[in-house]
Amino acid sequence: MPKTILVTGGSGQLGRSIRALVKNDSNFQYLFPGREQLDLSNSASIDAFFKANTVDLIINCAAHTAVDKAESEPKLADQINHLAVKKLAKIASEHQAKLIHISTDYVFAGENFKPYVENDKVAPKGVYGLSKLKGEQAIGLLKPTNAVIIRTSWVYSEFGNNFVKTMLKMGKQRNELNVIYDQVGTPTYAGDLANTILQLVRSDKFNQSEFQTAIYHYSNEGICSWYDFAITIFELSGIDCHVHAIESKDYPTPAKRPHYSVLNKAKIKQTYGVTIPYWKEALQRCLSALQEINL
Repeated sequence: MPKTILVTGGSGQLGRSIRALVKNDSNFQYLFPGREQLDLSNSASIDAFFKANTVDLIINCAAHTAVDKAESEPKLADQINHLAVKKLAKIASEHQAKLIHISTDYVFAGENFKPYVENDKVAPKGVYGLSKLKGEQAIGLLKPTNAVIIRTSWVYSEFGNNFVKTMLKMGKQRNELNVIYDQVGTPTYAGDLANTILQLVRSDKFNQSEFQTAIYHYSNEGICSWYDFAITIFELSGIDCHVHAIESKDYPTPAKRPHYSVLNKAKIKQTYGVTIPYWKEALQRCLSALQEINL
């Protein structure tokens, strides 16, 4: 079992969700460095951190996730999502540390008609998806054993900025909203993804002395559009806001989004015995957590 676990991106949604789950866990030493201690946009910062710290497992939750901004910041997106990941994979190999890396549904074109499996053809449509794909490929080359890549989608939580919190805010301010209905996927509650990552970390399979590096898909169960997601947020929150369904072409953005990015989770369920909650049930738990925070 790993003794020291580094969680990068500790101030992000997933990093904070992991931190919340492990606050009373004395079995491991967890490191959640801030950007001043470990800045993935700065190669020298990465070197300095690992010179001062020895870790058994890296859980890389850090990413340049601003999909539209990535179109105008391709170098920064590539540095954080690809080159820094390449460096982490190299360091993990050199130090015999294991690696869990979080990737995205945006590595796919989004033109499928059934849920994507891990070995489906990748064809990212924008800078963000391409940079994340390059990160995956770097891990495959530099760390062919003892790494896990988890692709996920539509992440939200009670932390940071996300679609759920935006809808709650706007739904209280306005009587009606336009939301896209022709992009279909599955929301992922960061708390559930965090729980699954920790289940992997504690599993016998992950703690073998050596296993083949593999890609897995994880989101909550079920399928919806952003329109369905918004409607459900308002229904569960008791917010009276009328939602109009619009097409993607009526809401142009710098980056193209996948129209269909549902992920098939059979592999992670079979390999690690993971039980995955339905997205509406997960959303209800997030909304309850937000209520507690706001009390």
